[in-house]
Amino acid sequence: MFRAPNLPEMAGPGLCAILASVAAVAGLTTGLGWVLEQQAAWPQHRVLAGLLGYVVIGLVVAVAANRRLRGGSFGLANQLTLLRSALVCLIGSALLASGQAPIESWSVSALVATALALDFLDGHVARRLGLASAFGARFDMEVDALLILILTLLVWQAGRADAWVLAIGLMRYGFVLAGRLCAWLRVPLPPSRRRQTVCAVQGMALLVCLLPPVTPWIAGLTAGIALAALAGSFAADLRWLWLAERSSAGALAWPVRLIVGSRSPYWRSQTATCGRVPRGIARATKRAVATPPGTGLR
Repeated sequence: MFRAPNLPEMAGPGLCAILASVAAVAGLTTGLGWVLEQQAAWPQHRVLAGLLGYVVIGLVVAVAANRRLRGGSFGLANQLTLLRSALVCLIGSALLASGQAPIESWSVSALVATALALDFLDGHVARRLGLASAFGARFDMEVDALLILILTLLVWQAGRADAWVLAIGLMRYGFVLAGRLCAWLRVPLPPSRRRQTVCAVQGMALLVCLLPPVTPWIAGLTAGIALAALAGSFAADLRWLWLAERSSAGALAWPVRLIVGSRSPYWRSQTATCGRVPRGIARATKRAVATPPGTGLR
């Protein structure tokens, strides 16, 4: 017999708690927007555009978190990332200035600096309180990517660098699109301190480019160095993936032991050998697989 869907099944306490977090951050964003209107002379339509953008992102995050976390707690770390997404939306609303007000203002720079600080804080909180999750890592990464893309658009729109600066923001999305076409680009990469450092450098470099006292020449040089570092990091990751592909899945296939006598049972049960594996690939893959899924993701 057909049974009508029960409302609590569709919107359980987990979703309600996440929506409460979204609403709380919306209230904070509204208050911050009012301060920007009164103290920094932001036009009301810019504030409303930023708030609307956050509402859309917040609803998408609420639905995704309810599905992925499966009734689990949203967590303080994700709430900090949610707050950072609201700041990113306000920063993005500066794109609507279109010559009416200088983009390279101290108010925009302050918002960017706060968003970058929260990027460090949410990861630290997740690790310290044991709140790391696959959803949290993906949420954090997407907010990072959106922030970098918006910052490159602002730097270009402000005339601080030519259109080549957009490559900094588009490179990650190009990599994801290429992964749709090439399966070997979708292989999970091992954790990398180098990758984390380069990502942090991008945000700080673009912040420097938007500071009012910085000249276009210095901004262009700073952005160029950041782009070179990012390109080098992507090249290193592409090399790792290409060597892994050429090893005939020897470092990434399942389910025979790759290294006899390895100390990690998880590694012994999850790895395989199919021919000789390059030494660097074997070391990097061992570090990535020796840690069970769901740990150290943030």
